[in-house]
Amino acid sequence: MRSRTRPRIAVPPQPGRRFVITGANSGVGLAAAQILGSRGAHLVLACRSVEKAQAAARTVPGHDLGRVQVRRLDVADLDSVHRFARELVAEVGGADVLVNNAGVLGVPHRLTREGVEMHFATNYLGHYVLTNLLLPHLTDRVVVTGSREHRGGRLDDLDDLGWQRRPYRAFQAYGDSKLADLLFLAELDRRLRAAGSPLRAVGAHPGATASAITRGTGHPWITAVAGFGHRLVGMPAWRGALNTVHAATTDVPGGSYTGPHGITELWGWPGPARRSRRAQDPVLARALWRRSVDLTGLDFPDQVEGRLSPG
Repeated sequence: MRSRTRPRIAVPPQPGRRFVITGANSGVGLAAAQILGSRGAHLVLACRSVEKAQAAARTVPGHDLGRVQVRRLDVADLDSVHRFARELVAEVGGADVLVNNAGVLGVPHRLTREGVEMHFATNYLGHYVLTNLLLPHLTDRVVVTGSREHRGGRLDDLDDLGWQRRPYRAFQAYGDSKLADLLFLAELDRRLRAAGSPLRAVGAHPGATASAITRGTGHPWITAVAGFGHRLVGMPAWRGALNTVHAATTDVPGGSYTGPHGITELWGWPGPARRSRRAQDPVLARALWRRSVDLTGLDFPDQVEGRLSPG
């Protein structure tokens, strides 16, 4: 049931603070940028299409004051991720907050050069690499984007991330990728705390939000039905984005997970969100981390804020 009561939602002022938001050319990512821009933030819109991102940037408050930058980033291409991180650090030194927002839903089966399926590559693995590259250059936190659909995720076979031994099911692959995001959140938070780092890892999901994520499915009928459903019953993008903004700007504890406060977490104002038992499995979280290291050659940085990693 939709909430009829609007609690007090206040976004703290953000003057001088820099946020990197992946996939910010539309939907929840763009709405989050617009909210943060209205509070004085400096923003880096990290998007696959520079042309679309530049058009989107002109709608973000502060663009006319030079507070909004556009940079190319394809999170499914690890070369692009490394290039983006290297150039960001060289040119602006880093950021306060990294928002891992970019994602795909229901796309046809396709593999990256690493042999992983596109949902896993885009929604999780590219952000795993980006986060670990930028951790030494962040001052505040990482925001991981989850989904209610993580509850259907399994990640039963970490050696078949390309879906080559199993019949491919796009929405199962999506659920697996969002489960991976929440396992990453848990393990990253554990490692940051073990390192004594002042950084925090937090998560958020937008509930049922009318966004552009269904446009790239490659299945016209799925795109049409899902898009119509989101428009019919979903919250506007700015409402879903409030969950991301809340996680990115308020004093929530490391490891916390924010979503719409309604009983189904489809609609509502930001509040604590539920995780499946599997998303809280520390053994699976560590196994996923080890597999990610195998795939990318990249581990938790040796130093985060000058403190040794937990290994």
